[in-house]
Amino acid sequence: QVQLVESGGGLVQAGDSLRLSCAASGRTFSSYVMAWFRQAPGKERDIVAAISQSGGYTYYSNSVKGRFTISRDNAKNSVYLQMNSLKPEDTAVYYCAGGASLRAYVSSTEYHYWGQGTQVTVFS
Repeated sequence: QVQLVESGGGLVQAGDSLRLSCAASGRTFSSYVMAWFRQAPGKERDIVAAISQSGGYTYYSNSVKGRFTISRDNAKNSVYLQMNSLKPEDTAVYYCAGGASLRAYVSSTEYHYWGQGTQVTVFS
């Protein structure tokens, strides 16, 4: 069992940066693909970025590629999302997710563990 707790959300102006953190409990953290999803009001929960177990492979949605960076520190059981050049359309609740494998990691249904979410609001 893995429990995930996000932090780092907030209210920022367009063009600013934020860094989200996700702290995981449990001994199997390093066994899982980890990801960040986001969900805006009235929209589906979509993947933002994913990272392989070792951190050697990363995936980004087209909407954040070049602006966001996902990373992980297995020694600290943590995964991070550095968000730069934020836009109003990045406004959403951001969720940390874990438990997928590299065979299938884009869909939210592949993840077994979820954090409670952290709100990111970007104003212009």
